[in-house]
Amino acid sequence: MKRWIAKYGLAIIAGMSMCLPLLHGQGNTAARQPQGSNAVPPTVRASVTPDSIAIGDHFTLEITVEKDVMQVVDFPLFEERKISDQIEILGESPIDTLKHDGRRIEIRKRYKLTTFDEGYYGIGKIPVLWADKNIVDTLFSADSLSLTVTTFQIDTTKQTIYDIKPVAEAPFSLMEVILYILAYFLILRPIIIAVVSVIILRKRKRGIGKGKYKPSEPPHVTAIRNLEMLHNQKLWQNNKHKFYYTRLTDILREYLDGRYAIGAMEMTSDEIMSALSEAGIPQKYYADLESVLRDADLVKFAKYVPDAEANEKAYYDAYYFIENTKPTEVEATPGGQDNELQPYE
Repeated sequence: MKRWIAKYGLAIIAGMSMCLPLLHGQGNTAARQPQGSNAVPPTVRASVTPDSIAIGDHFTLEITVEKDVMQVVDFPLFEERKISDQIEILGESPIDTLKHDGRRIEIRKRYKLTTFDEGYYGIGKIPVLWADKNIVDTLFSADSLSLTVTTFQIDTTKQTIYDIKPVAEAPFSLMEVILYILAYFLILRPIIIAVVSVIILRKRKRGIGKGKYKPSEPPHVTAIRNLEMLHNQKLWQNNKHKFYYTRLTDILREYLDGRYAIGAMEMTSDEIMSALSEAGIPQKYYADLESVLRDADLVKFAKYVPDAEANEKAYYDAYYFIENTKPTEVEATPGGQDNELQPYE
């Protein structure tokens, strides 16, 4: 009965003072009753359902004990979740009470098992530990259990076993090549062209070219025209101060980007002034530009509302900055003096 009587939770009962007579040879078997006691030993039944399975199938071991309510029983615990080297325990149910009639009670425990080895297995009788007054002993089920495990049988007279086939190579098809070519020209190529076009347009719009892309007219001409259009819209007069200063600074940034190639559209106000510090701009117009950018930041980010005089001054400061920093005729001619920050040479 290897691995069957493994561990029992009734060890504490063995230490009870009522069990001391056992140390003097009393109560060795389940059939022996203590002197003067009318106790009837529990009845143990066990069964395997089904008793014949195929490899890998599940079956159930069921243990039922009928006993007196005062008697204590302990179902077997199995080492390493196995009842033998070949039979494994997949799970077990809690103890169920099947019947309770006066002092008699019937309880049951089930184990879910499986095995992966073919053969006949004699499981034997199932042990259950019990205790009653000064008795601690082991009872066994009446029937000896067994299990038959069968495997799959292959009729070689009807079934032919073939070797594993090698990897097959698909034949070359001209139609597949034609389909790939059509898919490229009709689907993939237009997508690639569209993506590249969008990237180029975005770079031009954001001024990433830094002077490599020339517009159709000089930047100061575009800036002056846009400033005049902005002035005629009368935005700040209609309490649209944030929109007014946002458009005003965008016009200045576009001009600076085209005039000095500094990427002003992607810069903060401080970065713009730092980039222009070596451009040779007269100090008055340099200070006017800084004032416009500072006021615009306050309006856009600090909810500052300038008065009418400040709004008009910002417009004229931007206008005269562009007029006084635009390329001179000498700079605009091909033989004129070179300017390090001038992209229109």
